[in-house]
Amino acid sequence: MNLSDPPVNPPPAMRHVPMERRDAAGAQAAQDWVAMEVPVALEFNGISHAVMLASPADLEDFAYGFSLTEEIVDSAADIRDVEVVPGEQGITVRLEIASSCFARLKERRRSLAGRTGCGLCGTESLPDAVRTPPPLNSQASFSQAAVLQALQSLRSRQPLHDATGATHAAAFADSGGGLLIVREDVGRHNALDKLVGAMQRARHDADAGFIVVTSRASYEMAGKAARAGAPLLAAVSGVTGLAIDVAQQAGLCLIGFARGDNLNIYTHAERVRKGEPHGQ
Repeated sequence: MNLSDPPVNPPPAMRHVPMERRDAAGAQAAQDWVAMEVPVALEFNGISHAVMLASPADLEDFAYGFSLTEEIVDSAADIRDVEVVPGEQGITVRLEIASSCFARLKERRRSLAGRTGCGLCGTESLPDAVRTPPPLNSQASFSQAAVLQALQSLRSRQPLHDATGATHAAAFADSGGGLLIVREDVGRHNALDKLVGAMQRARHDADAGFIVVTSRASYEMAGKAARAGAPLLAAVSGVTGLAIDVAQQAGLCLIGFARGDNLNIYTHAERVRKGEPHGQ
């Protein structure tokens, strides 16, 4: 989507920029929307823990989701307060967490700067590199039609991507495939963390639905979905071998290449029912 005139109050996650468009007919001056990517520092009880490059939107959701999926806190109740503080060089998100969680964090504290790609940057030891989530205590299953419907619906629920073409999305769907929450970010991990945080803050039961993402499903994406309590993660792109291993151990149904009427189920296929109407 290319707009000649920006709105009076543009969304903080994108901005209007001048550019030169070239094609077979020649060149012309134009303007376009681009996604914003800013440093976001996460502080826990006054101590800086991680700096991420993220879209500057839904940062409270991001703080909750990151804290939960990185096992810094055990539940949303362990987060006492969240404050988002804009600055000249980026944004600081200050969290106050339970003293027991903070003590545990200090024991395994490590640098996570720049974790938008590989997922292991800053890890200090091999045991820290691959953390397996606890097994899911869930018997949930969903119809194949519901999973495909959720992914189809997601295409029309990504305004930031529609404007910039530069972001990922993660969504939580109910048992019938209806999308309840959608979050976008320049980073696929961040989009998922924002989604998990929004689910927690809205008190959604993760076991009652499933998660769909517009990216590939790596080890960390599978781990975050399982730690959030979701029994199924479906991705439009491929999955990694380590993601399969983690999902298998956790009881997570991992789906890749879910496009159109097709999908590949890599783990726990019993969670996907064939030829049934939407719903449980």
